Amino acid sequence: MPYTRQQSSGSPRRAPRADSGRSRQRPRSRDDDAPIIPILARKVREVEAKAQTGGKLGPTNRIKYQVIALLMREERARVKGDTDVTDANRAELLKRLDGIAQILAKTAARDTSLITLLEPDASVSTVAQRFRRDWLLESGADLSPDELIITREPEAKPELPENQVIPQSVKSRQLANPFLAPDFSAVAAKPVVPARRLANWELLGPLFKAFEYGSGGQAATMELPEAPTLDRLSPSGMELMRHQARFIESARLGHRSYLLADEPGLGKTAQSLLAASVSNSYPLLAIVPNVVKMNWAREVELWTPNRRATVIHGDGDTLDAFADVVVVNYDVLDRHLAWLGTLGFKGMVVDEAHFIKNLQSQRSKHVLSLADQIRRRTPGGNPLLMALTGTPLINDVDDFRAIWQFLGWIDGDKPAPVLMAKLEATGLTPADLGFYAEARAAVIDMGIVRRRKVDVAADLPAKRIADLPVELDDDLGRSIRQAERELGARLVTRYKALVAAKSTGKKLMVPDDEQREQFIRAVAHAELEESKGTTTGENVFTMVRKIGQAKAGLAADYAAQLARSVGKVVFFAKHIDVMDLAEETFAKRDLRTVSLRGDQSALARQAAIDAFNNDPEVAVAVCSLTAAGVGVNLQAASNVVLAELSWTAAEQTQAIDRVHRIGQEEPVTAWRIIAAHTIDARIAELIGSKQGLAARALDGSEEPISSADSVQASALIYLLTQALDGAL
Repeated sequence: MPYTRQQSSGSPRRAPRADSGRSRQRPRSRDDDAPIIPILARKVREVEAKAQTGGKLGPTNRIKYQVIALLMREERARVKGDTDVTDANRAELLKRLDGIAQILAKTAARDTSLITLLEPDASVSTVAQRFRRDWLLESGADLSPDELIITREPEAKPELPENQVIPQSVKSRQLANPFLAPDFSAVAAKPVVPARRLANWELLGPLFKAFEYGSGGQAATMELPEAPTLDRLSPSGMELMRHQARFIESARLGHRSYLLADEPGLGKTAQSLLAASVSNSYPLLAIVPNVVKMNWAREVELWTPNRRATVIHGDGDTLDAFADVVVVNYDVLDRHLAWLGTLGFKGMVVDEAHFIKNLQSQRSKHVLSLADQIRRRTPGGNPLLMALTGTPLINDVDDFRAIWQFLGWIDGDKPAPVLMAKLEATGLTPADLGFYAEARAAVIDMGIVRRRKVDVAADLPAKRIADLPVELDDDLGRSIRQAERELGARLVTRYKALVAAKSTGKKLMVPDDEQREQFIRAVAHAELEESKGTTTGENVFTMVRKIGQAKAGLAADYAAQLARSVGKVVFFAKHIDVMDLAEETFAKRDLRTVSLRGDQSALARQAAIDAFNNDPEVAVAVCSLTAAGVGVNLQAASNVVLAELSWTAAEQTQAIDRVHRIGQEEPVTAWRIIAAHTIDARIAELIGSKQGLAARALDGSEEPISSADSVQASALIYLLTQALDGAL
């Protein structure tokens, strides 16, 4: 909704004073020209205090931050154009608004995710609109009727992309059934929960906070029925584990929405396919990453051999529209939206569901639009919806939002009726001490299922991560250390410039510890933003790439030794040139390899996976962290070499769990090759510190919350701190 307000000429927000007709009037205050400013000043101090104590703002204070910024911009424009204000008062008012802007900037330096709230296309929730209305009324503003009554506008139906295709098989299916598609618009809507104690509360913020701040040791798993005594579901030669059977039994008994967040390697694909089978949720739509779509078709044949699967490639020329399971990857989804929503799916699976965490992305919008169509067209409006991801939280607890929206647990910025009914049943509000635990339990009961390997797969071998420091003592190693010093010097220059800009007069300020930390973070984040927009010059990204190139030969040598001594090895790298260098090394060592890269076709990728798992002559799988880090089964190996470090702990875990999964018979070791005495070593430490959020939100851990900064920003903060302290 556009963030606008009706305005008239002059000073439209100053309500007439009741004593204007009296002979004796109160002295005119400086706030009379802009009564909203002291309110904004008070609110921004409150938000700043929260950021200082907690580092990262919760959802409610994030909304306040956005409203303060928008009202400040609006007030600045009004003050500049108000002819009733004297030049002296105008200068004073603008100065006070600048003070509010400085506090907003300092707060954003502590929590850089706030910057996205200030972008022109940032959505403004109904909660934000209510804050704005209440603050303006407090200032004495005259608001229009449209501003006084806050209503949530219905979301516009997304337009279909122009590249729509209708495969011939789909046309054949439509012709095979000439009857009109049934109209379910008359089906009775789910009962609306009567507005009671929670009617005027903002609830999504407290719900997210309930997960972010831990669980008192309780894992985030709904209560599941006990597994049947006899396994009557898995085909001959296959066997379900107890945790899988319990999930499938839940679907058989009627549960219809799940966030299946089992750790990677615990068989989420098999569970979802058998859940669809026992609930007769066919036809079933599966939206998956490109790297695993052929494996999905294979898993359908393996676990439900009486069902047919079809995979959409490109324009869908080879599609079988009469199949029971339709598998499509995210990359081609956009061109098939016109018909996918009309095929009559009764179930939908989103694999690696963290791919849709950005609600503003086209990928997320397409998935949510399809889910909405399937929900509306399924009789009773209750299809089987499953979001599969072992890493639902990558950076922020707000990553839950898109997944909950897909599952129908929330509707925009408020709980959907079923979840609202559960929250009302607690008899509590966010002001009550016990609300957060009860609210978390209510969301989990909607269908969150999270099991860890250590809990449910006692027979699964152990997993350990071993760091192998290597010395880069050649010319490239020396150039990397010199580049670090140069980058550190550039950051110091920017830091000194910032200190000078904050100084008054000729005397240079001496920042205290808190100011020094704020300035360091501001410089690091500014450097990071500039680095993202350039491909030239030295920055944290080019430096890490150079380190990867320098380590490539050493990492490949170590992987070759492992292959000779212990058997098959999976070699992961981020950059293509590092993969190329590694493959050259393996060829010189007479080791056969297969390669898993992002530019392969699904058939070529699956052929490489099969060769690695089944051909004893293939010794090493050389894999891209991004292209082969999810959904791939490489359990023929028990050793993983990480030649380059990831930027996230989740990506690293996903890569290792291509090997550490059900069916693995040996202990798994991941060898991280780390360039000693470089920023690489610091990045390795930072990756480990970023795993606390998911552990708190899902596994019942009480680990401390780490900094909200990304690994890249934290690395730059470390580099600048070292340079200022003379350690570089």
